[in-house]
Amino acid sequence: MKVAVLDKNGKDTGRKVDLSKDVFGIEPNNHAVYLDVKQFLANQRQGTHKAKERAEIAGSTRKIKKQKGTGTARAGSIKSGVFKGGGRMFGPRPRNYSFKLNKNLKRLARRSALTMKANDNAIVVLEDFTIDTPKTKEFTSVLKSLGLENKKSLFVLGDSNNNVYLSSRNLKGTEVVTNSELSTYKIMNANSLVLFEGSLEEIEQNLSK
Repeated sequence: MKVAVLDKNGKDTGRKVDLSKDVFGIEPNNHAVYLDVKQFLANQRQGTHKAKERAEIAGSTRKIKKQKGTGTARAGSIKSGVFKGGGRMFGPRPRNYSFKLNKNLKRLARRSALTMKANDNAIVVLEDFTIDTPKTKEFTSVLKSLGLENKKSLFVLGDSNNNVYLSSRNLKGTEVVTNSELSTYKIMNANSLVLFEGSLEEIEQNLSK
């Protein structure tokens, strides 16, 4: 699959790059994508939720009424969850939501996500550029040139470029990452995937193993 290389002004440079079929042209595995996205979101959860249960509530331990003869249900403690101010029954406890996936499945998920974007013509290959000083205005002009001003977009850098990253940080819906930060969730969450020309070789090398 050949894709034209654009410059930061959105103009065709006259060059084309060939996207690897092993990375951008496979049969997508929807379940692998689902699992990888699920793991990513699960890993974001802090799991610090906690509610006090019956044993943790401060209150009297006396039996609040006699066992029989009241005509109502038996009750042995004011701290029971059926009474106002009592403990919560089966309340949330701190836990770790993360789980593991093997490397081959995660690699398959990323290849599947990239293939889906390629099939939707949602991949833009951009000529490598840099920004002398961090300026949001300059990065906004790049978005306008590419027609991505009001779309969720993910820019993938070939090498770490701090000025480009800082220039995009204040823009809602736009994210700049390096190859090592590229995840299935981020690919699927973006409407358009903008690959810097220098990032292609490393992406294909990492995912074609």
